[in-house]
This record gives sequence, C-alpha cells and structure tokens, in this order.
Amino acid sequence: MKYICFIIIVLLFPLTANAQTVYHDATAFPLLGKISDATETRYERLPARLKGISREPVWYLGKNTAGLAIRFCSDSRNISVKWETLNDYVMNHMAPTGIKGLDLYCLESGAWIYANTARPEAKKSETLLASNMEIKEREWMLYLPLYDGIVSIEIGIDSAAFIGQPKIDLPQRTKPIVAYGTSILQGGCASRPGMAHTNILSRMLNREVINLGFSGNGQLDYEIAELMTECNASLYILDFVPNASVEQINEKALTFYRILREKHPDTPVIFIEDPIFPRAGYNLNMQNEVREKNRALRAFFDGLKAKQEKNIWIIPSDGMTGSDGEATVDGIHFTDLGFMRYAEYLYPKICEVIKKQ
Repeated sequence: MKYICFIIIVLLFPLTANAQTVYHDATAFPLLGKISDATETRYERLPARLKGISREPVWYLGKNTAGLAIRFCSDSRNISVKWETLNDYVMNHMAPTGIKGLDLYCLESGAWIYANTARPEAKKSETLLASNMEIKEREWMLYLPLYDGIVSIEIGIDSAAFIGQPKIDLPQRTKPIVAYGTSILQGGCASRPGMAHTNILSRMLNREVINLGFSGNGQLDYEIAELMTECNASLYILDFVPNASVEQINEKALTFYRILREKHPDTPVIFIEDPIFPRAGYNLNMQNEVREKNRALRAFFDGLKAKQEKNIWIIPSDGMTGSDGEATVDGIHFTDLGFMRYAEYLYPKICEVIKKQ
C-alpha cells in the first residue's frame, strides 16, 4: 500500500508543481495601441506633454485604455491575471466587462481566437483565464479596458512554465492604422474589450490599430491631429461627425486635415459619416441634426476633391450597422452586434485603400 501511495504522489507531483501560479509584471511585455510612450504612466494613450493643453475631458479620457493590448508568449497550462483599475467606473448602459474587464486571445494558424474574459470584481481583481491546456508554446494577446484606466497588470503562469516576448510579429506593428473619433470609436458599448470595432479590425487585418476615441469629445482638437502625425500610419480614419457640430465641421475640419497632410502628404485618409441611429427614426430633431452634419462633411469632402486632393475617401452611413435597428444598446451606442457589423462594413474599404498603397 505504501508503494502504491508513493507512485501516486510521484505521478501527481508535476501537476501540483504546475498548479502553483507565479505572477509576472506585464510591463515586461510589448504594449500595442499607443503612438507615444512618453505618457504619465504606461497604461494611457496621451503623452504627458498634453496635460494642460488638451481640454480636460479629452485628457482624462486619454487615461482610458481603449485599444491597448499586451502581447506575450507562454507554454503554461494555465493563464491567470491580476489587475487594478484606475477608477472602477460603472455605467448604466455598458457591461462592466467592457468598461474595465480584460479579453484574452490566442493566435491559431495566423488568426486571433477568443479564449476568455477577465470579469472585474472590484478595483482590484484576479481571475483564471485559461486552464488545463496542453503544454505547448502559444502566442497571446490581452486587450485592456475600454472605459477605465489601468494602474497595474500581472500575468500568472505555472511556476515551471515559460513566459516571454512574442515570437511572431502579429498584429503587424509597422505602419499601423490610426483611428480618431467618439464614444463609439472608443468602444461604447461593447460587452468586452475585444468587441470594439477597432480591435475587431485589428484582428481581421492582423495589423495594429491605434484607438483615439474620446467619448463625447471627438471635436477636432488640433493637438490630437498633431499627435496622429507622430505615427508613420498606413491609414488615418476620421470618425468625428457624431460629436462635432456643423459649425465645428465648417470651422475646424480643414485645419485638422491640413495638420495631417503637412507631415504625411500621401497617407490615405478616410472620412466617415454620422451613423443613422435607430433613435433618430422617432426624433425629428435628431434626424435633421444627422442629415445636416453629414451634409457638412460631404461639402467639406467635395471641396477637398475640387482642390485635387488625393488619397481621400468618404464612407457613407447607409447600411453601416444593418437595417433592422437591433445593433445598439440605447438607440445610439453599438452592441457587439453593431460593432461586428460596423467592422465588416469598413473592412473591404480599408483593404481596398491599403492595397492601393
């Protein structure tokens, strides 16, 4: 009997050893989705020099980690995560997993496959994301929260396992896409970080997409255009119309565009119309507002074309999220269904534009 017990202990020992979790600070691994690393802390989007220059809401929204993702490689059987959020935000129309949760994806045959979501429990949370896997080396990507900031993240692996730098350069980081816009572009109101359309597009294209969405504040702030020029982008996407008034489009769009063009005369620029929100179907004022803003954008775009501006496109809003009215959480902000439809709507146009380059 003693001999049998000894054999059982020997056989179980590797599993017991592997079950011991060792945490590694995520600062050791690449962080995707930033233009500048000169930020106040690692996990934010705007460089420190813009403090006191950017409007206050833009500055604080820049501390939200929308579009940021950590890349690493590991052969661990189990993957855990511990993280602390900056504010522990709660909203009445967006799931906590989207606001302040994390999404784990694994690279399989060149495609990013969803693994699990880390559900926040409080300002500090800890969870097991993947378990009892075959021991083999895998490439991982961990998306950060859409509507909160991050103080710290630690990635947990088995004590006998390896964790290190990614060995495959995907998503491709040379010449990323830079997208500027509003609450929808920031990811409101996806149920989890991986379902924001900029993150969906990044996986579809296997290319880094930088998210410069600022909820309610995509109002053509010139310092954001200056920041965008610091990136050697393959494409600029300008999706500001839901937040900009007709007056702002008329007064600021040209200067914003010229800032981009001064340093990047050949980089393609895509302008996107205001979505036709389901709520507008039952609100004449909203209908008129959307119509007038899209008309102002179209007039601006046509003016650029008349001046022989090249490498510019405009994407109309018709059919952007389908025709059934079922793609939003509140008649305006997109659900996962809305974001998936939006990404699939934009994808062929983006591919066409990039291919021409």
